[in-house]
Amino acid sequence: MSNTSYYELTHLGILQATGADLSGFLQGQLTNDVRDLDDGGSQLSAYCSHKGRMIASMRLLRQDESILMLLPPERIEPVMSRLRMFVLMSKVELADVSDTHRAIGLAGQDAPALLGNDAPAEIDAVITADDGVSIIRIASENDSSRFILVGSNSALDARISGFGDAAASAELNDWLLGDIRAGLPMVFEQTVEAFVPQMANMHLVNGVSFTKGCYTGQEVVARMQYLGSLKRRMYHVGIEGDCPAPGTNLFAPGSKSAQGAGKVVLAARNPEGNCEALIITEIASADEGNVRLVDENGPLLRFLELPYDWNEGENK
Repeated sequence: MSNTSYYELTHLGILQATGADLSGFLQGQLTNDVRDLDDGGSQLSAYCSHKGRMIASMRLLRQDESILMLLPPERIEPVMSRLRMFVLMSKVELADVSDTHRAIGLAGQDAPALLGNDAPAEIDAVITADDGVSIIRIASENDSSRFILVGSNSALDARISGFGDAAASAELNDWLLGDIRAGLPMVFEQTVEAFVPQMANMHLVNGVSFTKGCYTGQEVVARMQYLGSLKRRMYHVGIEGDCPAPGTNLFAPGSKSAQGAGKVVLAARNPEGNCEALIITEIASADEGNVRLVDENGPLLRFLELPYDWNEGENK
């Protein structure tokens, strides 16, 4: 049996931005430094409201003269419409190219060998192959290899055909479990404007620049970083029973917040048949270890490890 699998990443659509003023325009909109984005790299980033709350989270990469933004399909139209409000006289065009382009995942022990010279060596690095497919190495919970391939439908279909028996098709759930264990957040429709980037650990996965200058919501994000006012964080947890949907409310008996104890970010079933999730909850409630789904009768959450330290992104 193959130890490598490929995944149709249907939870991701592709928003394409082009134009002479592209980098400068996105620099004033997103949390990461778009000037650092070259043909050999990708970056996580967030698009925030003026209150610093995330409207979307995404992965950016350059492909030819464009910047591609990978984000949930249901968020593309709202993000595109909002960005267009700020284009004004800038030479920037935005288009949803999800009908003609897509992303697939490739993961497993033999994934690097299967990609050959097209396999980037570093996390977030990108190699664009001769067939026009951009290949990104992304974070994983351990030393396992995970890649996102982005390209035209025809090019990716040819790639899949070329895998043959070396890579089997696998369920999206298993890919999402890898994201959960790697501590990679995502904003879905149910969690729009629910979190400031630091609550979702975006600063711990290189998704926020604190030196880039102004962007929408920057004042709130910077104040939270430098005044030490963060009261919620994202955690990896185990849950008994069915996997909850993103946005499911959490309960903690000691919580005094009018916003509630927190919300589920993403959940997936693990090979043992149990559920694992990323949640955002109050640090005080997590320290007490008494956080449940929905209400006081919900299952108690079991806190698990994340692959990065809290202090990695502090005050930089």
